Amino acid sequence: MSGHDLNSEPFERAVACVIPAKDEAERIAATVDAVHKIIGVDLVVVVDDGSTDGTAEAAERAGAVVVRHERNRGKAAAMETGAAAVAERDGARARHLLFLDADLTDSATAAAPLIAPVQTGAADMTIGTLPAQLRADGSKAGGHGFVVKLARAGIEEATGWAPEQPLSGQRCLTRTAFDAAVPLAPGFGVETSLSIDLGRKGFRILEVPIDVRHRATGTDLRGQLHRAKQYLHVRRALIARNALPANAGPSLRSLFPRKSAQ
Repeated sequence: MSGHDLNSEPFERAVACVIPAKDEAERIAATVDAVHKIIGVDLVVVVDDGSTDGTAEAAERAGAVVVRHERNRGKAAAMETGAAAVAERDGARARHLLFLDADLTDSATAAAPLIAPVQTGAADMTIGTLPAQLRADGSKAGGHGFVVKLARAGIEEATGWAPEQPLSGQRCLTRTAFDAAVPLAPGFGVETSLSIDLGRKGFRILEVPIDVRHRATGTDLRGQLHRAKQYLHVRRALIARNALPANAGPSLRSLFPRKSAQ
């Protein structure tokens, strides 16, 4: 996606990784360790978003700077808090920002390809496209694709560009691009809104394949409720941006039809 004119200053600068985390005590240390191995990353900030386990302590032991929310405020708020913590440590030249999920564990090192296009000025924001994710039993993860289709259609409606994986949370962007998108859309609408807001402002967005693995959601009740929440948040983000497509897909209620009376 083309657009925003970058200035002529060099972009080869340090990168800070921001990791929003909620109850990830079992995985966060491995994720932080892996991120520390990515060339160019010189700061790892974990935002403990109201965890009730030992997420903060595990992240600190792994060498991350930890910022805590006393209560759960959602992913977008955690991203903003993390970016603010980075800004407090930046000098005259702001670091680029790499956002990664907390549950990537050892595979987080494979997010490295997201950085170079931003450092060299080829893109203002990169989005990681992931291989098909598998559950522990080897079956394919995911639902019916309603949320992905809605987000993709909304981004295309707003910008003319249809991303392959519009919901990917693995992203690297310049501080200028991040600041241009604040305030972020709340909750799980944040990725969709980032692509729309930056795309509309002419920033250059590039999808980059990365071989990272995260904990896959299932088709049980918990997985369905998670996807329903995603759907609702994405829809709200699109409505707020006048980007809800005419063929917006099923209503939230239709995703969970009530059983007919016997």
